[in-house]
Amino acid sequence: MALLIFAVIGTLAGREEPRAQPIPDAGRKERARTGPKGHFPGPAPATVSVIVAAYARVQHIAREAHSRSVIMSTPFPLPPIVYHPAYSAPLSPGHRFPMQKYARLAQLLEKEGLIGPEGLHIPELASFDMLAAVHDPMYVRQVLDVAVPAHVERVIGLPVTLDIVTRSQAEVGGTLLAARLALRHGLACNTAGGSHHAGPKGGSGFCVFNDVGVVARLMIDTGEIQRALVIDLDVHQGDGTAFIFENEPRVFTFSMHGAKNYPTRRGPSDLDIDLPDGTGDEAYLAELRAQIPGLLEHVRPDLVFYNAGVDPHETDSLGRLALTDQGLLARDTYVLATCLPFAPVVGVIGGGYEDIDRLANRHANLHRASVDVWRHGLAGRGRA
Repeated sequence: MALLIFAVIGTLAGREEPRAQPIPDAGRKERARTGPKGHFPGPAPATVSVIVAAYARVQHIAREAHSRSVIMSTPFPLPPIVYHPAYSAPLSPGHRFPMQKYARLAQLLEKEGLIGPEGLHIPELASFDMLAAVHDPMYVRQVLDVAVPAHVERVIGLPVTLDIVTRSQAEVGGTLLAARLALRHGLACNTAGGSHHAGPKGGSGFCVFNDVGVVARLMIDTGEIQRALVIDLDVHQGDGTAFIFENEPRVFTFSMHGAKNYPTRRGPSDLDIDLPDGTGDEAYLAELRAQIPGLLEHVRPDLVFYNAGVDPHETDSLGRLALTDQGLLARDTYVLATCLPFAPVVGVIGGGYEDIDRLANRHANLHRASVDVWRHGLAGRGRA
């Protein structure tokens, strides 16, 4: 079977290519934005040669990176997947948050044969010290003691029960385990994660703790990585992550999201792309092509955190964009195939708000794309 990314290139050939936005100096926190909300960069012609040239540039970057790092062959026939039974905590019937999608996703991955013979990797729960390095320690203590004030609970949008607390700690632990597996094997994915609205002061928008924020902070502080790139493609801006790393030059935050969607108060990402309502597959993927290769060259990360939220889908109840199932798969494949030659990638599934079975199928695209690039040798960059 032909490499899926080549199919993606073929389907995108001849489509219009937006101009790349200026990228701020990776050593400084000067923010780059697209201008007024809803502004979409003007088009420029694109051809097959343009796309091929972009890939050639990424490969050139990867060859330079190869000379600076240890390359090891992976012992796993499939990319590692992290899961914890606590991910699907009980909620009252009719609650808007689709909590059961995590268990359904794990079932679907098993049914499709996407889990390696070693099985699912089970994480440990995140500790107080890990969480308090990013979030207000008083807030963390309230959560762990199941003593969150009612007004804080309303902002979070979830009842902070013992099950929710355990789930939130497991999610952070899962992203940490996936990140460390990615450093070792080149690629790994969590079957949860992407709780990007939780910020320094506390939780928000169905997010209790910011798993990517906690993990990136920990890995930089322990010296496991020196620089990280966050690629957040959930339909909602990653405001919590942006606030967490507002003054941290070693973490570059890139968020591409709906211009007229939650949150109303935006965080200061290093690069924000605001997309107008109704943005479909072609315009969305063209914008990614205009941004990601340049980000990789500029940031030169040791690890990429990829939030593959599926709420940009055309039928998502909280979306407002218009991607199809095929567009989401093409997006995930493009991100992985472009980033992996340069740096290890840890994937988290982000948001999605619809029927549980449809959501599980869409979230599985991240894992399907991971298996595809893995089998074609694109995830061979890891550390011994």
